[in-house]
Amino acid sequence: MTAIIDYDAGNIKSVEKALLALSEEAVVTRDRDIILRADRVILPGVGAFGDAMEKLHNFGLVDVIKEVVENKTPFLGICLGLQLMFERSDESIGVEGLGLLRGEILRIPDAPGLKVPHIGWNSVYYPNRGRLFKGIPENSYVYFVHSYYLKAADENIVTAAAGYGVTLHASVEKDNIFACQFHPEKSSEVGLRILKNFISINRED
Repeated sequence: MTAIIDYDAGNIKSVEKALLALSEEAVVTRDRDIILRADRVILPGVGAFGDAMEKLHNFGLVDVIKEVVENKTPFLGICLGLQLMFERSDESIGVEGLGLLRGEILRIPDAPGLKVPHIGWNSVYYPNRGRLFKGIPENSYVYFVHSYYLKAADENIVTAAAGYGVTLHASVEKDNIFACQFHPEKSSEVGLRILKNFISINRED
């Protein structure tokens, strides 16, 4: 069973729908016991960094998320969920992220011919191929919707990257922690394969 963390962020239902399409039992919840019993956990999200961190604190979910990670339960962040895993964001100066991984979230710089927010399909390449991309050819296209991007402190955790004026760290993996800046649940067959790869990952002993 996969627990999808409910903290009143956007896009939660589409993640649930994608998992159900893969015949995966999915529960949208903020209940601590259900989250900790789950075989894997997803932190989705569309919205503002500061508002999201406030909600995670208000719902008592910050410590639950850290316990999930400590328990070696496979944990996936999607879009805003990826950004929240890191230390800070240009979007909400002074607000601390979850700090599960080292790095910062920066605003995509304005550049001629590039629109911000970055909305649409973009190909990704693999600096370090991760488990989420098993069976998925390099330069496959995935769907992005964001104005801020990840710059990870440790590039060894970056499993997918994309170019959009700057190099976007599009996906990361470290131990039982996974994250995608793009939306696998909106990325057609490629995205469903990424989610299928995630739900095939078992808790580490």
